[in-house]
Amino acid sequence: MSQFWLLRLKHLALNRPSPNMLKLVAVIVIACFALYFFEQTYGWPEWLTVDKGLR
Repeated sequence: MSQFWLLRLKHLALNRPSPNMLKLVAVIVIACFALYFFEQTYGWPEWLTVDKGLR
């Protein structure tokens, strides 16, 4: 681990993020997992697939 990351961790420990920021990050992570598991369960929608051979 480089000194840069250690300094960032020190800054984060001294200046903790607000509870609202933590909630926002948690909601984003949960939404990403939900989309991932939805895609794994039901597959990729056909309308989002790129058509090959348009050239």
